Amino acid sequence: MTETRPVSIDSLDHLVLTVRDLDATIAFYRDWLGMEAITFGEGRTALAFGQQKINLHVAGKEIEPNAAVATPGSGDLCFLTSTPVAEVRARAEALGIAVIEAGRRTGALGPIDSVYARDPDGNLVEVSNRLY
Repeated sequence: MTETRPVSIDSLDHLVLTVRDLDATIAFYRDWLGMEAITFGEGRTALAFGQQKINLHVAGKEIEPNAAVATPGSGDLCFLTSTPVAEVRARAEALGIAVIEAGRRTGALGPIDSVYARDPDGNLVEVSNRLY
């Protein structure tokens, strides 16, 4: 048997969320976090931001292949922003998005200051500033 080295991952290209209501999901991420709804492939929808995207699958109409248990509301996402967390929180509140928690946490590279809310499907959405 030939010995192989572990794969080296450089970055995240996209992830997939399974959603109940495509329009409500687009509005949440567009209006609060400034993501852009894009259409790609054969009429598929994604939310683009920076050099990444979130592909959206409508529950019951998932694109194959997909997660073994594709369930709306099972995601827990953390986004980094240069917008001050106080402004992120104020924007959420202005849109009627309930902030469920805020405070300091530990991110992938060190301390972060975060605001938490839930999207229309109940996914936990954390928006953070790096503190280093």
